[in-house]
Amino acid sequence: MLCSLKPSTPLGRRSLLAALAGAAAAPAIAQVDVGKSSPLRNLVPAETLEAAATEQYGKMLAEARQQGALAPESNPQLQRLRRIAARLIPQAGRWNRDAADWKWEVNLIGSKQINAFCMPGGKIAFYTGILDQLKLTDDEAAMIMGHEMAHALREHARERLAKTQGLGMGAALATQLLGLGQMGQALTNIGGQLLTLQFSRSDETDADLVGLELAARAGYDPQAAVSLWTKMGQVGGGGGPAFLSTHPSGPQRIRELQANVPRVMGLYEQARGKG
Repeated sequence: MLCSLKPSTPLGRRSLLAALAGAAAAPAIAQVDVGKSSPLRNLVPAETLEAAATEQYGKMLAEARQQGALAPESNPQLQRLRRIAARLIPQAGRWNRDAADWKWEVNLIGSKQINAFCMPGGKIAFYTGILDQLKLTDDEAAMIMGHEMAHALREHARERLAKTQGLGMGAALATQLLGLGQMGQALTNIGGQLLTLQFSRSDETDADLVGLELAARAGYDPQAAVSLWTKMGQVGGGGGPAFLSTHPSGPQRIRELQANVPRVMGLYEQARGKG
């Protein structure tokens, strides 16, 4: 169990007030409208969450390697994903200043699952199922990667954990950072939740739009977001339903993307003009 710091103590009150005052606005240069990030995310220290993500990601890669499922450096699909990431990552700082210091990683796991994610701190993984079963173009793969990166950049996991665990968890993690608790246990408890978090519909819309702009700025065709989610809506069997349970596809999602494509088309054309 994590030890807790009662909100009634002076440190607890100061921490809460500081956290609620720390919400960051969306960049003024943004072409899509997603508003401010939730101040609740500040109740969970970013450093702790990123350390938990790094630990969980390492365990996942170790298990995949043991099973012979981790793609080697020479794998063409992995190289393709890393080329896409190399164009997207330079755009990330517009949405989160700390992203410049993240130790970004991109890996590919052999599995029929239709899945991909980006954990806090820039830990990206794709499953071969999402590339193979959806027959993704580079533009469509960039839209998925941009969407998943957007969850990390907008710190949706921090917000979800704060909302589901409450102030007690945030205060407990603060004590961990001060050396007053068992950091290892905290990382295990949080890391185990990162791959099972359910983002809200609002989070998904936010990630759709931020991911759309990230990809456009990197020179990927915004229209691919529409073709991607059309494919998602048609997929069935295998790992499809599991992915779509957290990333639902439907007419409303596609309409929202279609409405925002014109907003970022100029960014795409500018990026393409620069080569």
